[in-house]
Amino acid sequence: MKSKPKRGLLRFLLSLLHCGNYYYIERVAALEKAVAKKPRQLQLDLIGEGEIPADWSLLIRSILKQRSPETRLITNARSSLQNGSVLVWLLGDRRIIRDDARIFFRRAEVSDDDMNADKTWKEEELKYCDSHSEADPDETDHAKVLQLINEFLPVKELAGKAIEVPVLRQFGLVENEKFDIYLATAFGPSVRDKNLAGERKAKRVRTKGKSASVPAQK
Repeated sequence: MKSKPKRGLLRFLLSLLHCGNYYYIERVAALEKAVAKKPRQLQLDLIGEGEIPADWSLLIRSILKQRSPETRLITNARSSLQNGSVLVWLLGDRRIIRDDARIFFRRAEVSDDDMNADKTWKEEELKYCDSHSEADPDETDHAKVLQLINEFLPVKELAGKAIEVPVLRQFGLVENEKFDIYLATAFGPSVRDKNLAGERKAKRVRTKGKSASVPAQK
């Protein structure tokens, strides 16, 4: 009977493009297949001068949320990140970013009415509005991205600013000592295994000591 291959690290490249809808259509399909393999670790490598559009980043988030609980997500930013790309990077269980890279997210240009999810529209209340007053779907998606980023970073204070690695470190998003200890505990030898190994070693020492103390019989 063939043994099942070990599920180790699966690396997945996401290029950050200025315009690449067709590219993201292909990569999203490939990402769904990668998640379905249930690897032990899935690493997203983000690289490029562009960004992941808001709608695509929300779709990627929905796919990553469906991954197996056994799959640990690593997000590796090899370039500076903008807007939707920032959200994808923040989704990692472990986040890596180049030392001199930065992240940036702009403010959303939408009104409070456009973002009011509790507002119920009735047919008789709909009124004609010109193109200048219509809500921009792209901006609405970007506003949703900012809401999700706000779970990790204070958007009101940091939107429109270039955020460098030291600031990310202050928020515990990179090089988090407590998280590193957790990973070492979760993926290293279990405490039970260590205790059993210690007990076996102590038993061998005691047995050896007893053998040395028993006088040889004539």
